[in-house]
Amino acid sequence: MQERLSSALATSRWVSLVGPPGSGKTLLARHAAAEEGNTAWVHARGIRSAEAVLTACLDVLGVEAAPGDSRESALSLVLDGADVLLVVDGLDLDTGRVGPSFQQVLDTTTRARLAITSLTMAGQPAERVVRVGPLRVPSEHEALAGPAVDLLVGRVDAAGGHPVDLVRHEDDVRRLLEATGGLPLLIEQIAVQIAQVGVTNVAPTASLSEAVHALYELLDPDQQRCFRRLSQMSAPVSIDVLAEISGVDRVRASELAAGLVRRSLVEVRPDGCFDMLSPIRRYGALLAASTDDGHRVLEGVLRWADRVAPQDTNTGAADAPWLADLPVMRDAILAACADPGTRDVGYGLANRIFSSLYTAMRAREAVEILEATLLSGDGPAAIGAQVARRAGIAASEVRGTYEGLWLLDRADEHARAAPHPEEQLAKTASIRAEMHLDAGDLARAEAEARRAIELDAVGRSIVRQATRTLTDVYVSQGRFPEAVRAAASIMASTDTNDERWITLSARTLLSRIALEQGRLVEATSTVRAVVQEARELAEDRVALLAETLLRELDRGYQPAPVDRDSLPWAVRLPVLTQDARELFAAGDTRKAAWLAADVVALADSSRLGRDGVEARLLLGRALLANGDADQAATTFVTALDQAAAMPMPLRVADALDGLGHVAATRGQRETRFLAAAAAALRAPRHAAAWGYAARFPVDPARSAPAGWVVDGELTPEGAKAVGALFSGSPTEPTTALDLLTAAQRQVADRVADGLTSRQIAEELFLSPRTIDAHLTHIFRKLDINSRARLAAIVADSR
Repeated sequence: MQERLSSALATSRWVSLVGPPGSGKTLLARHAAAEEGNTAWVHARGIRSAEAVLTACLDVLGVEAAPGDSRESALSLVLDGADVLLVVDGLDLDTGRVGPSFQQVLDTTTRARLAITSLTMAGQPAERVVRVGPLRVPSEHEALAGPAVDLLVGRVDAAGGHPVDLVRHEDDVRRLLEATGGLPLLIEQIAVQIAQVGVTNVAPTASLSEAVHALYELLDPDQQRCFRRLSQMSAPVSIDVLAEISGVDRVRASELAAGLVRRSLVEVRPDGCFDMLSPIRRYGALLAASTDDGHRVLEGVLRWADRVAPQDTNTGAADAPWLADLPVMRDAILAACADPGTRDVGYGLANRIFSSLYTAMRAREAVEILEATLLSGDGPAAIGAQVARRAGIAASEVRGTYEGLWLLDRADEHARAAPHPEEQLAKTASIRAEMHLDAGDLARAEAEARRAIELDAVGRSIVRQATRTLTDVYVSQGRFPEAVRAAASIMASTDTNDERWITLSARTLLSRIALEQGRLVEATSTVRAVVQEARELAEDRVALLAETLLRELDRGYQPAPVDRDSLPWAVRLPVLTQDARELFAAGDTRKAAWLAADVVALADSSRLGRDGVEARLLLGRALLANGDADQAATTFVTALDQAAAMPMPLRVADALDGLGHVAATRGQRETRFLAAAAAALRAPRHAAAWGYAARFPVDPARSAPAGWVVDGELTPEGAKAVGALFSGSPTEPTTALDLLTAAQRQVADRVADGLTSRQIAEELFLSPRTIDAHLTHIFRKLDINSRARLAAIVADSR
């Protein structure tokens, strides 16, 4: 059987191991994984939806779907770029529900490889099925040897106790093996019974339930209770949780667990958590149905959750030990919320764990738990408002900046029923301000932040946070004196431990001002101190953002290692942009362009406007360095328009610098006028040309053209005039494909040639995610929804 599986994996990209419970599918898959070397193992037992299966796959691979991307698309991107076998073990749900998704992944990739263990086949074209039957049991006329005998003897030896003598006990061994039907899991269960009571005292069993029952009867009362209660858990549990649900201390829980493991009733995962095979769990659940174990387990997990969750709703470290048991925490919260009598407890726990999840940058898990809490029914008004706000924060990071707005509306509904509605409404307004800030709508961000401060005139619990948002707005707009005053007010006010991140963030913004104004030593020392203090406080998010700025200031700085793919988008994009800047500075302009284009696509899909501007500025520079002046000009003009609309005048100046260099390569005489306009934007802010223009300065004209810059801002007329300098002569489209840009047409042609996103990316020196972003825009323009339809349109035009 192992040879058949190895042969199937060598010739097929999707292999499904199909067989009844206990037939050894997982064991075969583990041997195959060991031979493959580079595998990603997904524990799929207990997962009840196709979406959750795909999410589990992405989690194991350390990535998540970008806003606007499907889970299938994200899985395709990561599998096509990695030499890895994805093993999905113990798929309990009907494989027909998740099968089409896996088929789509294989259709859109050339290298993705998949192995599944399940009870049924998926019935998809790419699937190759290897049916796993029972081990062959020697007949009465054959020697007592073979895999079934080896498994029995080996498992008896491992369990200890009564040994087996194949000569003396031949008849009993044959009788017991025949009763198992050759099912490996049944053979293991029989072996443990033999070790416990001796081979002559074991009654043959014809089913797994009978075998498990026989072992259960050999347990002492404490072990039986532990077994029944563990069967109530839908996720693996740590020793702390096991002790709590069993009603014993950690030492006794370890003893009980060890006894269950020795009897093959429980397995220990590589992370040290305890789990059960699905058929054994189902039997345990049947035993518990006539007891109060279910109620005691719920009491136990709620007791554990209350003990380990932070008591302060605004405090939570990224290294909190309970995060290892997050699935248990989630189940405890949702179970409490499902009962109106304990819903307040569930809301309280959901609220208390948010800070740890947010600091640990696990926004997806946060939004899933908080949204489920809200959907369970209304909780306490004040807590409900905070839960909804925090769900909005997490949703905006996972799905896109404005995807959490409906949750903020829900927060306002709760707030109006709270004892102090103004305070709750103020807190929600402050979160809206942050969303507008991330999107680059700085006017609305400022308005909401000021509204939050006005609403919170009495309690003043949100003033520091709203003032931090105002500081960020002022820095983005180049209003440095106002930013300095706002930051000073933050640091002068009371700084309790749960608000330390606000002060650290304000100090990072002051460092940014120093950088913009050319005070590099001050900027470096300030942000270096922020990084150190944030690391000591386990404020990972603030530390990472400050460290990203430090990397720009000190090119020799060695940052702490971080998994980019696991970061929330609002944090990931600045980090990736800095990665691209470093590639550009090192002279690898092609890779810099690739990565910057990736960030542009992600920023646009997630509506992180400020990050989109920064990435476009770098992309334009890299394109220009690679000799593509026309595409660079288009990129710089787009960045200029977006920055002017926000407004971010210093980023407008950067775009003008880039366009000045484009004009210089073309021999246009407007080069010096563009440089003069950039200087006119920087001068009233005492800003330095610290970026691209500092490395490649252009001698400016004595003044910018009339009407381009007024009161230190680029006027709409100025933006229009600059765009006109680099625009071509538009023509009316004659076919549907004429609606596409040159870059989009290149992608469309290659789709028609049958290339995958990764193959197209390699040809065009872009990233696969950028190709998928192009396809999204193409589909929208042409009002289609598939690559096949696009290929047909291109074929017709040819």
